[in-house]
Amino acid sequence: MGSAFLGHFRNIFFSVLCFVFCYLIGSLVDENTIGQGQTSLVMIAMFISFAVHIVLYIPSYIFQTEKFYDLTGSFTYFLTLSAVLYLKYLAVSSNLELRSILIYACVMMWTFRLGSFLFWRVLKDGEDKRFRSILPNFSQLFMTWMLSATWVFIQSLTALVAITTLNKADFGLLGALGLIIWVMGFSVEVVADNQKTKFRSDPNNKDKFITTGLWSLSRHPNYVGEIMLWIGISIMALPVLTGYQYGSLISPLFSFLLIYYVSGVRMLEDRANKKWGNSEKYQDYKRNTPIFFPKIPK
Repeated sequence: MGSAFLGHFRNIFFSVLCFVFCYLIGSLVDENTIGQGQTSLVMIAMFISFAVHIVLYIPSYIFQTEKFYDLTGSFTYFLTLSAVLYLKYLAVSSNLELRSILIYACVMMWTFRLGSFLFWRVLKDGEDKRFRSILPNFSQLFMTWMLSATWVFIQSLTALVAITTLNKADFGLLGALGLIIWVMGFSVEVVADNQKTKFRSDPNNKDKFITTGLWSLSRHPNYVGEIMLWIGISIMALPVLTGYQYGSLISPLFSFLLIYYVSGVRMLEDRANKKWGNSEKYQDYKRNTPIFFPKIPK
């Protein structure tokens, strides 16, 4: 009983810590940004993100389902950035600059593509295996939803600040460079996901691991693409950032740390080691293929 109580306490404490962290970083970077009343649009986006996830945590626990978890993240990206862009549209008398429009469009393209991909994958597989031990535990499930709210807010933070800042600058060469990197990252993520989906759909590949295409250059090329596209958005935002607003550049770093150490690479590597750890072919693949940063093709 004592161990279970400590586990619940730890999960709730970490959930509160997620909110406090987002509140503090949001309060730091929202200087010189557009507000609604006494509240900056950046902080409004944060409150929306946590409110949506807290509300949808309830049916997730009651009905013991994770099927709309990833879809909720995508919906929250859409809701927060759309609300912020619309409120800015009203504040600046319909005069939206190119940078805000392009950054918003890039995030929307990414979130709709990834959200629909993950949602249909869960429907096809019947479940998200990560949630088998999480769903029955109310505090661990709550922490997982709060981590998702944190992910939405922090990962979109540079975009939020760039859209709402009062600073002005031409899109310029730096903006164009960021857009090119975003296109490259988005393309890498889409191609890698499609290659793996096609590989898995072949019955002859049942219980096998993919080593072809982009997966011959990195064991997680889809995640490489995701980091690239968020770096691209940060570069697009750079010309209009000043002072504490540079703190919003935590976005791609946070994305990398979360993907590499928490919810992506680490979990998938552990799962692969359990499944194919005794396979010489898999060990050879690991020796010759970087875990993340791609090798240069010969």
